[in-house]
Formats: sequence, C-alpha cells, structure tokens
Amino acid sequence: MLRTVLGTASVLPKREGPLPGPRVPREQLGRGSGVKIPQMPQPSTLDRRFVSQTGWARSSAVCDFVQDTTSSPAPWIGDSSTSDAAPKPSGRQIVLHSETHLSPRSRAGARAGTGAFRAAAEEAGQPGGATMQVKKYLLKCLHRLQKGPGYTYKELLVWYCNNTNTHGPKRIICEGPKKQAMWLMLTLLFASLVLWQWGVFIQTYLSWEVSVSLSIGFKTMDFPAITICNASPFRYSKVKHLLKDLDELMEAVLERIMASEPSHTNATKALNFTIWNHTPLVLIDERNPRHPVVLDLFADSHNDSSPAPGRTCSAPGCKVAMRLCSVNRTVCTFRNFSSVTQAVTEWYSLQATNIFSQVPTQELAKLSYTGEQVILACLFGAEPCSYRNFTTLFHPDYGNCYIFNWGMTENAVPSANPGVEFGLKLVLDISQEDYVPFLTSTAGARLLLHEQRSYPFVKDEGIYAMSGTETSIGVLVDKLERKGEPYSHCTVNGSDVPVHNVYSDHNTTYSIQACIHSCFQDHMIQNCSCGYYLYPLPQGARYCNDKDFPDWVYCYSELHRSLDQREACIGMCKESCNDTQYKMTISMADWPSEASEAPAFLAPSCRNGVVKLNIYFQEFNYRTIEESAAYNIVWLLSNLGGQFGFWMGGSVLCLIEFAEIIIDFVWITVIKLVAFSKSLRQKRAQARYSGPPPTVAELVEAHTNFAFQPDMANHGPGPGADPDGQTLPIPGTPPPNYDSLRLQPLDIIESDSDGDAI
Repeated sequence: MLRTVLGTASVLPKREGPLPGPRVPREQLGRGSGVKIPQMPQPSTLDRRFVSQTGWARSSAVCDFVQDTTSSPAPWIGDSSTSDAAPKPSGRQIVLHSETHLSPRSRAGARAGTGAFRAAAEEAGQPGGATMQVKKYLLKCLHRLQKGPGYTYKELLVWYCNNTNTHGPKRIICEGPKKQAMWLMLTLLFASLVLWQWGVFIQTYLSWEVSVSLSIGFKTMDFPAITICNASPFRYSKVKHLLKDLDELMEAVLERIMASEPSHTNATKALNFTIWNHTPLVLIDERNPRHPVVLDLFADSHNDSSPAPGRTCSAPGCKVAMRLCSVNRTVCTFRNFSSVTQAVTEWYSLQATNIFSQVPTQELAKLSYTGEQVILACLFGAEPCSYRNFTTLFHPDYGNCYIFNWGMTENAVPSANPGVEFGLKLVLDISQEDYVPFLTSTAGARLLLHEQRSYPFVKDEGIYAMSGTETSIGVLVDKLERKGEPYSHCTVNGSDVPVHNVYSDHNTTYSIQACIHSCFQDHMIQNCSCGYYLYPLPQGARYCNDKDFPDWVYCYSELHRSLDQREACIGMCKESCNDTQYKMTISMADWPSEASEAPAFLAPSCRNGVVKLNIYFQEFNYRTIEESAAYNIVWLLSNLGGQFGFWMGGSVLCLIEFAEIIIDFVWITVIKLVAFSKSLRQKRAQARYSGPPPTVAELVEAHTNFAFQPDMANHGPGPGADPDGQTLPIPGTPPPNYDSLRLQPLDIIESDSDGDAI
C-alpha cells in the first residue's frame, strides 16, 4: 500500500536556513558515517513520474529515500537508535521531511506533488487510491454543506421570482408597488384555487372507485359441476331406532297443542322427558298483553301434579314458543314462532340434530340413500353414465349427495354443443315413502350448479326439483373479475383472510360461504365450547349435544341472533376476486303423462317419487363482467397538470424549481441554527471561566505536584504589589510559541481553498 508520510516539526527539530553541509551521496554516507544503509532498488516508473511531476528534488523538501519494506524493514535514515517506539513503515513508502521554513508557494507545490503522486498511484492500480478519492469526495461534500447556498432569504426569493417559469412571481418583482400588490394577490388566489382543485382530484383518486364493463365471448366451455341430494337426509327405516323417543314425544306434543282440553292418559307418563327438560315447548297466553301467562305442556305429567285450570290454550291470542335456558336456569329466553307447524318442525329438527351429532359420520352415511338407489338412469350427450361417475359427499342437512364432474380426481368434462341433446339427463328416485316424518316436510331433489373443485353449499344456493315432473334447466355463464386491493375487498385464494377454513379438508377452493360458516363455527367453539353439527369441525373440537353441553341450545340461539357476530364475520371474510356464476332458466312438466307408456323400470307405485332432470347449455356465449379502475394515475396527472397550467401557466419544471427553493430555504435555516447553537455554547464556556487562564508554570506544577494549590490569599501589599493593592505578575520567560504544537494528520492535508482537499 502506498502511503505518504510527512514529517512535521513535531518530529524533527526546527532548522533555520538551509541544511548544514553539502549534499552527500547516499553511497558515501553509508560508507563513511558508520550508519548502515541497505541497498535500495532503483526507483520505479511511478517514482520517477512522481519526481518529474512535483520537482521536489529541487525544493527544500528533501525526498530522503524510497524504501521497500515488504521483504526486510530497515531503520530510518538519520536515526541513530532503533527504539521500538519509533514508527516502522510497512509496505512501499516514501518518507518526506518538510522544512518549516518553506514558503507558501513551496508548501502549495508540496501539496500539489502529493496530489499528483496519489493520482499516479491510482493510475498504477495500487490499493488505496479509490479510498482516497472517496475521502476527497466526502470532504468536498462536507465543505459544500457547511458553506450553504451562499444567499440570504431575500436574495433567494428575488432570484426565484426573476428566474422561475411561472408567470405570476415575475410580475411581483418587475412592476411597481401597486401592481406588485395586485399581482401578489392574484398569484396567491390562483395558487389557492390550484391547491383546492388538486385536493379534490387526489381525494377522488384515493376513493378507489371502479367502473364495470360487460363483454360477451364465444367458446367451448367446461360443463359445470352438478350436486344432487335428496330432500330427506336419511331413510326412516334405518334411523327409526334412534328417533323412537323423540317421535313419541313429538306425537304427545302435537296432541297437547291441538287438544282443546287436557287429556289424562297413561301414555304420557311413559315418555322420556330427558330431551324435553333441556329445551321444552311452551304456550304463551297473550290475551292480556300486560300480564302474559306461560303454560307448560307437560307440567302435570313429569311433575306428578294435577293440571292447573287453563293449561291448554287454543285461542288466537296464544302462541307456541321454545324456552331456552342456561346451565343453572338463571337466565331463560323464549323464541316465539308465528305458527304451530313452524314451531314443532324447528323443535324436532333441533332435537334430531342433538341425536345425530353423537353418531360418527361414517355411520350416518350408511343410514342415508346410496347412489345406486337414487340414480336410476344417466346420459351425458350420447355417452351413457351411472352412479359410478358421481363423487359421494355427506352433507349433514341432506345426507349423501352425489357430484357429477367435480374435477377432484379427473379432468373437467367439456360440452360439445349447446342444447338438450348435448347436456346431462338424469332419472332420480327420491323414495319419499321412506322420508323421516317430522324432519322433512318437502319432497323432491335438491340440486346445485357450481364450479369445479368448489364446495357445494346446497342449503344456501341450491334449488328444488319436484317429484313426478321433468325439469329442464338451461344454463348461461357469467364470469366475474373483481379488481383487487385497494379497489375492492376481495381475495384470490383466501390466504389473506384471517379465518381458518374448516372446509380445507375437502381440498376445495375458497368461497365467501365457506368463510362465513368457518367464522361462525370458530365463534361457536369459543363461546359454547363445542361445534355446530351442520358445519365441519376443526382439529380437537367436538360437536354439541345435550349430554356433554346441556346449555348449547341457549348459547347457539344467542350467537345465531347476534348482530355483532354476523358483522364481525362479514368484516373478516372477503369475496373471491374471480368467480363463475351459472344463471339457470327452469321449466317443468308432469312426467310421465297418464296417456304415455311408462318406462319399463318404473313400477306404477313408484312414479310419484321419480324426478327427471335435463341440464344443458343454452348457448356457448358467456358474459364477462370485469371491474377496472375508474380513475387511474394517468387521469390524475392529466387533471393536476391541466389545473396548474390553466390557473398559473406552470409545468412540472416549475414544481421542481419550487422544490429547489424550499430545499435552499431549509438549508440556510439549518446552517443558521447550527451557528446560533455554536455561539451559545461559546458564550456559556466563556461565562464559566471568567478569570484569566492559568500560566504554564501553574499547569506544569499542578501536573507534577498534586498538592500544589495556587496562592489566592491576599496578604496585603508587598514589594510585588501595585499601589492599588493588586499583585503584579511574576516576571519570567513567556511560554514558547512553536509551530510544532500544531499537528496535522498524515493522510489528509487541507488545501488553501474550502472546496479542495486531499
């Protein structure tokens, strides 16, 4: 590494005049003086270039030698001792001894020579040149920052008004006092208008509004996934043993509600009131609105007490309600119903849910309808199909459901052409004679058209196909493409939704219905310590039932009616950014007709429980509804520039000029604040030491003798005192004023100018 070591007067003694004696060659000095001087190699091209450019050999600054210490370091010339404290140069160094009597011109030449040498070193590719250049550049930047713009506030403002491209400020400087005031007011007024218009446009842009465009395309499309379920989830012949106690209790409830007078039968005493005690049905007599009366239907039976008068109520003012209580029955609420049918159906469905939640899902699937029983005939286009082409999915509301063209294990099936001949034709047997009596009041098939790999929410989005009819469904496709954040609250795959998807075990895509159900199930587990039977369970949770969670019905009812819970789930869930909707045109007719010959596979007694379906594309035209930004960045910049140019005749360059002036103003302010702070520190330092500074003798004595204290006592006037009583200073030698005390760093020497440093 090349380094320049300047020996200052602090290292070598100060000499007056030229060096003593003639210049002795290096070889003679080594032979005659007794100092061993190692033979040095001849100067390289870099050294000769340095000497030729600087001319130091002809000045009073002597280049003693160029020493290469990479192999064996040698002692310095003229140093009779080899003390360890002496600095030892490392690498290839040039040692220069500068004389203190050099003139300013010589010193400038020395500095220029140093700069030339470093430039030559950088050209030679020696390490350290790039570092010095970086230091030099940083020093220039520091000096420039300390110097500042060089203007005052007024000068800077006048310069801006004279040189800006904006029209108003120029007239403020050039015109007379009256016109100056007028142009100042106009400039401020128009500038305010520009800022107001800018605020309006920026606010409009940040509203993130969208515009909707509708386009129509034509292509061959994949046939949608079709989910088909029976309206009854189970075959009554297989679940009758599970619902025996509930059915007997339901018959007794209907008898009590419909009876005009209380009946005393021994059958009611044999009922199982375990289910009834948790969630009973009551009659509320509201004929006196101020004092409604709550009547228990089975108070005389399970309490072993005689029925009180008026236990039955058949007047129009009586309503059937469901009583919901907490664990200790400290808090009870009543859920009213508008009709008796709705009340008993809701109550039976709730109690059946409580029973089925305690049975494993695999066992429940065996109690439902099989695919071979439901799907009697299948035809897709001209290709025959069967129940084996359907995927089975157990749904708590509808039992076993069967999905065609789901796309989980096989590729999606395309449709060859639009029309009934190229669609899906099905004949279904719903077997409504084996429906659960009180659980299902609707007979038919429930079906849903949805995308591949999406979970079918049949209860929320499905439609019914009536038994004994032929239902034709024509399909039109709408593709929705929503704009993402920040324009709309949508998600691509649900990864940014803070709700755990409980349907993820089915490996289905994200949907807002899945998110809302998952959110409700999460709140159910947090508040009721159990999960709702109709939704999948997360890991480690259990379904609610009266045996393990006696107050789950009360907790579920409160949570289901909670508006805060619904708003919280809607706020967390997002719509899908890309969605496909199937618009259906439905038509139906009786099938088979009385005059036509019935199909051979249908018995006359089974025709009322059969459904025929035709599902097809009406046309291959599809609509794409796409959202786009109503106000983009081009619109914003155009309006901002138009307003600025119209009111003030400016452009982007005018804004850059204004920003430059603001930076200069801040720059000047910072420099003034720094100078003001520095002056305050100096004033505080001067105020701290009000007396004269200590002499050199006092400093030396205080440093060597720790018990030394200056004699501050006043012993009266003496021989060394003046007539006013003040002690005169002791005469002595003044302290030396050596230039050697001013040390300069070896690597950096400041130049005479503020902006040049090496």
